[in-house]
Amino acid sequence: MKTSFLSGIGRVLARHLSQASQQSVRGATNTPEVFRSALKKGDVILVEGASRFSVAIKYLTQSTWSHSALYIGDTVDSFDKGEDARVIVEADVQEGIRLMPLSIFYERHTRICRPVGLSKKSIDELVNYAIAREGDRYDLKNIFDLARYLIQRPLVPSNWRRRLLSIGSGEPTRAICSSLVAQAFHSVAYPILPEFSPDETNPSTQNSIQKEYAHIRHHSLFAPGDFDLSPYFDIIKPTIERGFKPDKFEWKDPDAVKADAEE
Repeated sequence: MKTSFLSGIGRVLARHLSQASQQSVRGATNTPEVFRSALKKGDVILVEGASRFSVAIKYLTQSTWSHSALYIGDTVDSFDKGEDARVIVEADVQEGIRLMPLSIFYERHTRICRPVGLSKKSIDELVNYAIAREGDRYDLKNIFDLARYLIQRPLVPSNWRRRLLSIGSGEPTRAICSSLVAQAFHSVAYPILPEFSPDETNPSTQNSIQKEYAHIRHHSLFAPGDFDLSPYFDIIKPTIERGFKPDKFEWKDPDAVKADAEE
């Protein structure tokens, strides 16, 4: 009875957190075609969300990125399906772990993070691991934790905010977006955060950043921005990948444009 009651409250909170916030966010910096063409199976897509949920994530992690998803290519659906092809796996706050088309991110500011050095076999394994989680529920405890900060945002030093982000129940059949992706990479023994030498792992000699990284090891403690900061992922710029040539760019002198506008 208690579980059912909490689940009901969790669903209500999830709907509330999924609504758009009043804070402005950046729009897409690439066309859908350019964005699609730059992606490869196994890429991690980071998203700057516009929901109330995203506001809490960005505040507590001090990062632009509030959501992450795994690109699975044509593992499930053929590209012949066009825009309806389900090519990403994500953990949605209302619907849980699901397969979705890429178009849900077309209007969002995104970043592509690509793991380096993984074999095709390992990429297939981590993708299949994530796909097998389809239908698992979003971690309700994480929803309650984030709702708490939206109701009354605590005034705490920025270096403590990340530690205030409770990471849910840790149950294997529940996940948040970044823990799902982290689990997939951990399933093929691929690291995300930096490793330190034995001397550096000594708490008495660690600086604040090293202590933070040492604290975040379990998959449930990862946040979307960790893939951006990781030394083991390439940052892919779709426009550059497509072959950007500055000499072909139709440049307009900002000063000249301003002068014309003032005339």
